[in-house]
Amino acid sequence: MREVRLKFSKTGQAKYISHLDTNRVFSRAFSRAKINLWFTEGFNPRPYMSFSLPLSLGVESLCENVDIRITDDMSDDELKKRMNDALPVGIRILDVYENFMDCEQICYSDYVYKFEFDDNDLALQKIKSVLEADQIMALKKGKQGRKRVFKETDIKQFIVKYNISIRDEDIVLNIRLFAGVKKNLNPTLLFDTIIRLIDMDFEWKSIARINLLTEDLKQYR
Repeated sequence: MREVRLKFSKTGQAKYISHLDTNRVFSRAFSRAKINLWFTEGFNPRPYMSFSLPLSLGVESLCENVDIRITDDMSDDELKKRMNDALPVGIRILDVYENFMDCEQICYSDYVYKFEFDDNDLALQKIKSVLEADQIMALKKGKQGRKRVFKETDIKQFIVKYNISIRDEDIVLNIRLFAGVKKNLNPTLLFDTIIRLIDMDFEWKSIARINLLTEDLKQYR
């Protein structure tokens, strides 16, 4: 048995596959690819799979990871080929390797946001004003007893750095956010907050996670 990490992308319509369903997609793909996984022990054995950092629904990614333990004597290249033949459109294995980092080392995540408005110039100025403010107050869902309520939270503290400009027909925001088990900002919450604060309807948008980084800014792998 050996433990390996599969780095994969999740793009196009696959961004609408939830984290739970992504787990099921991989389980079925391993079965179709005839890859024998190590099963956990106990009353309800299940194939060992560990995803590094769950991805928000509707967000694309070029840097997802799932760790598995295989009992087959199979090369990394063969494993990659079999899985890519078995996975649905939009999910692709990019790399397979051993000797990988622990997910607790993830500290930052780089995203690319693309917006399109009727008036991109006006929207750009408004988004800049939001990002440059001392506070960015988001509305997070919470509970008060049995009631679901919205609580205001300052998310400015989760933004490390950013760059925003107009390119062709889109406003493009490159932004680094805190991520991981200690401090984490949902990229969808940031998008929803920006749209609410600028009070403008968008024509089109996309969000993509392009990189995961450690505290010392090394690429997580």
